[in-house]
Amino acid sequence: MQKIENWGRNPVIKSNVLYFENINQLSNQISSQSKLITFGNGRSYGDASLQDTILNTRRFNSLISFDEKEGILHCQSGILIDEILRVFVPKGWFMPVTPGTKFITIGGAVAADVHGKNHHLDGSFSNHIIELEVMKANGEVIKCSRKDNVDFYNTTIGGMGLSGTILSVKFLLRKIETSYIIKESKRLNSLESIMDEFELNGDWRYSVGWIDGFSKGKNLGKGIFFKGNHASINDLNNYYQKNNPLKAHKNNRIKIPFNCSKNLLNPIIGKLFNFINLVIHNYKGSSSIVHYDKFFYPLDKISNWNSLYGKDGFYQYQFVLPYNVSRNIFKKMFKVIFKYKIPSYLIVIKLFGDQKNFMSFPMKGFTVTFDFPNHKNILSLFGVLDKIVEENGGRLYLAKDRHMNAKMFENTYENAKDFKNSIAILNNGKPKFSSLLSDRLEIT
Repeated sequence: MQKIENWGRNPVIKSNVLYFENINQLSNQISSQSKLITFGNGRSYGDASLQDTILNTRRFNSLISFDEKEGILHCQSGILIDEILRVFVPKGWFMPVTPGTKFITIGGAVAADVHGKNHHLDGSFSNHIIELEVMKANGEVIKCSRKDNVDFYNTTIGGMGLSGTILSVKFLLRKIETSYIIKESKRLNSLESIMDEFELNGDWRYSVGWIDGFSKGKNLGKGIFFKGNHASINDLNNYYQKNNPLKAHKNNRIKIPFNCSKNLLNPIIGKLFNFINLVIHNYKGSSSIVHYDKFFYPLDKISNWNSLYGKDGFYQYQFVLPYNVSRNIFKKMFKVIFKYKIPSYLIVIKLFGDQKNFMSFPMKGFTVTFDFPNHKNILSLFGVLDKIVEENGGRLYLAKDRHMNAKMFENTYENAKDFKNSIAILNNGKPKFSSLLSDRLEIT
């Protein structure tokens, strides 16, 4: 038994950890257990990939094939985005969609149907998948896509690993001329103005807003709006960039050299960080050419930044509200957080485009993500926020969730009941693939 946790470090459980390097080993592992869940690199935030027994996919991480003409990559599920970028950026290819960390497995990207800063134009990761190969609870290997075994494919996309163990993924990469991004940023004095910027800059491929979690009153939600496009060769502005236009990222990560037992973050540090971040950005806006690693993955520079929250861990609360919901609802949620006096040290906002997948999180609207320390009143706060989200047609992201109940899940995911039925049929009455999350939400 090993201590296992996800990135939020909450909960920490003891699990029987199984590995596999080929399909026969995997089949034997699955058949030998009464229940288990697939585990990638532990970068979900809640309890979605935790169970008494977990199947770790990291040894199943080979590249299978690549079609250079079409940009179609076929790889095993345990490979990291980090490993893909190291190989394919120098060849002129990039991920079609990427979350804020490159240290997730491709199988995890499918199970959570991850999204990025370009959802308003390109949708989530599933929009770029051609075919999946999955091992079901009975050991059968099934290939599925939008054309073949469609119901099973829909259950697997965003299904949090409950349909089986994803073996391989075939998907489209994005062609790029350089590994650099044209980045523009602008400091803004309100949540309203940041939300306006998303609509004014919808033709930019990437956009994201950072919000100062300590601003109140007329400056509620002030922060910085960022947008970006892939740079062409002609856009590069110095010798270093032009001399190596397709440079992959380096492995120059910083590690906090001690294990934090207590939360090292506090409002004073938070306010200072936010103040500095705001000062270095101006109201007129600025433009620069930056490497993709700096633009997409700034937090990856610190390999264990989650330890700053101490042994009790933290919660990442991510919700989406429909596009037509009044912006006053977002402001109301910020005011509720201030009332509870639980600071959020990182707040990010993005705009989603249309998406109507069977179980995926995104819908057309704005999504906001809060990082909260594990506070004694945090579940009381979530109770209030959950009610606002549910009453306004929104939902929570399963890959970040740690607290939602079964009733809210059914009320906010329109296909929740059908999903439960699909999983029950696949398990033939015995929940072979199940997690702490699926048990909590009464899916299994």
